[in-house]
Amino acid sequence: MTAPQTPSGSAGAADAAAGSAMAPTAGSGAGAASSSATDIHHKIGRLARQLHDALNELGFAQQLRSTMSELPDAQSRLSYIARLTGEAAEKVLNRVEQAKAQNDYIVTETRRVKELLIQDPVAAVAKGEVMNYMLDMERVSRDIDTHLTEIMMAQDFHDLTGQVIARVVNLTATLEQQLVQLLIETAPPDAPMPSLPAEAEHHHFPGPVVDPAHTPDVVTSQSQVDDLLASLGF
Repeated sequence: MTAPQTPSGSAGAADAAAGSAMAPTAGSGAGAASSSATDIHHKIGRLARQLHDALNELGFAQQLRSTMSELPDAQSRLSYIARLTGEAAEKVLNRVEQAKAQNDYIVTETRRVKELLIQDPVAAVAKGEVMNYMLDMERVSRDIDTHLTEIMMAQDFHDLTGQVIARVVNLTATLEQQLVQLLIETAPPDAPMPSLPAEAEHHHFPGPVVDPAHTPDVVTSQSQVDDLLASLGF
């Protein structure tokens, strides 16, 4: 008698199925990665569209756009401040070095003439040492006065940079306030909201706050902004 034999066709199919289940091909891995990247791209696109539509519906798009358009101007203003302060610092340092050298000259000449007067006062006067010393002191004093005047004039950048800095600070504060308000308006319904008074729920931006310390619906410090962002999950 002969032993029963397993059909060769079914065994081959089982082996093939096991092999395909245990060893995924490189092509399938690449396809999965490509599909994942496409999904991420689509999700980002949908988020961008939702944000764009939400901004338009809430009326924030134009306000944020006008603020963002001022950022390049703010960058140029800060570059202007850096240039002015750098030039002023260089001018002050140069003038201080020159004035210090002339002050050292005064000290050296004063000691020299003093020694001459101690040794022979009559000869020091007769040879013109004292007169020359007095003339030198007058000339050097005028030069030092010029240096001090130039140092004082170099500080004129303060008024200009003060105005520019105030403008940039106002721009950044406006942008921060608009972004915080945007977070409040676009927060999901189940997000924990900070306890703000009813006046803060108005969908508009008021003018400059004259007395922020006594205005309850105004975020007046960075710690309050941090608390607000944390309460919104950011």
